[in-house]
Amino acid sequence: MIKKLSTYIEGYKKQMLGAPALVIIETICELLMPLVMAAIIDTGINGDGGMSYILKMGGILLALALLAMSTGILSARFASFGSFGFGANLRNAMFNKVQDFSFADIDKFSSASLITRMTNDITNIQNLVTMGLRMIFRAPIMFIVALIVCFTKNATLTFIIVLIIPILVLAAFLLMRAAHRLFEILQTKIDNLNNSVQENLIAIRVVKAFVRQKYEKEKFKKTNDELMQANLTASLRIIWMMPIMMICLDVAIMGVLWFGGNDVVDGTFLTGELTSFISYIMNILMSVMMLAMTFLQLVRASASATRIVEVLEAESDIKDGTGLSVLPEKCGSVEFKDVCFRYKEGSGDDVLSHIDLKIEPGSFIAIVGGTGVGKSSLVNLIPRFYDVSQGAVLVDGVDVRDYPTKELRERIGMVLQNNVLFSGTIKENLLWGNENATDEEIIRAAKNAQAYDFIMSFPDGFDTYIEQGGVNVSGGQKQRLCIARAMLKNPAILILDDSTSAVDSATEAKIRESFSTNLEGTTVIIIAQRISSVRYADNVIVLDNDRIVGSGTHDELLATSEVYQEIYYSQQEGVKE
Repeated sequence: MIKKLSTYIEGYKKQMLGAPALVIIETICELLMPLVMAAIIDTGINGDGGMSYILKMGGILLALALLAMSTGILSARFASFGSFGFGANLRNAMFNKVQDFSFADIDKFSSASLITRMTNDITNIQNLVTMGLRMIFRAPIMFIVALIVCFTKNATLTFIIVLIIPILVLAAFLLMRAAHRLFEILQTKIDNLNNSVQENLIAIRVVKAFVRQKYEKEKFKKTNDELMQANLTASLRIIWMMPIMMICLDVAIMGVLWFGGNDVVDGTFLTGELTSFISYIMNILMSVMMLAMTFLQLVRASASATRIVEVLEAESDIKDGTGLSVLPEKCGSVEFKDVCFRYKEGSGDDVLSHIDLKIEPGSFIAIVGGTGVGKSSLVNLIPRFYDVSQGAVLVDGVDVRDYPTKELRERIGMVLQNNVLFSGTIKENLLWGNENATDEEIIRAAKNAQAYDFIMSFPDGFDTYIEQGGVNVSGGQKQRLCIARAMLKNPAILILDDSTSAVDSATEAKIRESFSTNLEGTTVIIIAQRISSVRYADNVIVLDNDRIVGSGTHDELLATSEVYQEIYYSQQEGVKE
């Protein structure tokens, strides 16, 4: 795991190396200062060194203090740059990895968990790196040098510290062992909180429409309380560290003062030496405390690191195909060969079973059926948002699994059931279809999608700013913008998943007419609930109970398909034609 994460320090190696080097200089200066202070007391004040000696040693003490301060500031700066740069690299790597995920991969982790991993979890590791670059080098040097100095000054008094240190180490070990699992639980609770907030904000209009604010508040309170309890449980373990360490520190200092004071009275130990000895004792114990706190942070960061590496090492079930040496010509043909599909392998029933379907290039195909029969699942297999569980889907005569995914999706324009617009201008949103499109092409696509008139009704026209999620345009306007975006791509295959449900019948008819006149040669596949949307299709596919139960023109199905008849007559308000 460490090896995996260490690759993301690229670009910040100088800071990563500079911070410890400066910390070493800072630590050496701090370790020399008690010796200088002892010399001032024993030789300058209590001895015969006089004022000149005090001033000379005071100057050295000041120089050491200034050097320690400057190197400390620089080391903190370098550590911050290194850790934040490392965090930025890691965040970029995670985001890029998520962009390669299939729909199934995102379903596995959940969007809320991925947000937590890219924010809170990476912050935990950043904090560890910042602390580690300084503490990991500072504490051992301070501990070893201070212990050696103490042994050379008074070995007997040093044994007091030697007896205290194992207690501190044991306490730190037990606390870290208990804390690791608690931190894993804590990160999961943060996932749950993010999920609750995300869900509520996305569906805030539904919440208000159904006056469910009280319910949502109670649900959030429960999630928030669980996070608070997880935080408290972990914190109550950690806070034991400081009292234990302070008690050990106080006991050690009292022991040194008692036995060392007697040595001073007996004349076997000088006052300045006792003062410096106490300083080194504190350095030893503080270094142990620093290491303990660093390792506690390491425990929390390791829980976060595990979650991050899970994402970085996740193998997407959608991989670029390698079976093509030459790409086929863009024609727009689609074929399903004995296709079966379920969302999770090994669990549940098939969403689609033994689908055989051939769609000719340039044809207008409609797919109808009741709710939950697999219409969206069927079309999601064409651009490989999911892979088939059995059988094969062919585009232009080639299995979609053999295509590079980018090339496959370049052939397909898709308007999803959930119409998504991004924050930015209308023009910027349309350019998702073709980033190199000219203004004339943008206007033509908007007109074909019957979006031009309402766009021009805005004061800023195509420069009108769309808020996040397109909340400042109506549902019908959002659908038409999404259709325009897909048409601007000029794809070989255009898929519309119930994408005209929010527009009126007259506008829908104009959009459908533009398909035949402006997208000649493009295969159009639409999923629709209204019979008026599909009655002019070249072929209507009827799905029911995860299978194709009918295929033909509107008139043919009206005469032969009971499922189609049921849909048709239910929309005719019970009046049979």
